[in-house]
Amino acid sequence: MNITHFADLLSAAAQQAEPQRLLFVFTRAELPDRYSEAQKAQFLKQQGGALAPVMCVDKLPSELTDFASLVRESEKTGQAWDIVFASSLSGQAGHAPTSEAAESALHKMIESVKFGGVSAFLAFDRAGELVVFH
Repeated sequence: MNITHFADLLSAAAQQAEPQRLLFVFTRAELPDRYSEAQKAQFLKQQGGALAPVMCVDKLPSELTDFASLVRESEKTGQAWDIVFASSLSGQAGHAPTSEAAESALHKMIESVKFGGVSAFLAFDRAGELVVFH
């Protein structure tokens, strides 16, 4: 399945043979440590910068009706974010993974994002559109 929007992610999760738990790491764009003036200029044009994890959550696909519901829930935290990274954890024997089981995977996602290892994840902007990093 070709995922181009958040709705595609929900659809793909529902079609898997085993129940899924979706994992989300929300990030905010910021200037990197010891930035140059060129980096600052790019950042002020809303280009470049570093993505810093600010919060994470796991959800069963059935707990999300659409991207707007995820955004509304995130807004309740008061934490600003720019890009959300998504992944999934597959269940076994017809049972979805628990939140406790997802905790380790979320921590690994956070560490990967901190060090720029985002190629294994889907990324969405605040409109739920897929973001591709070059």
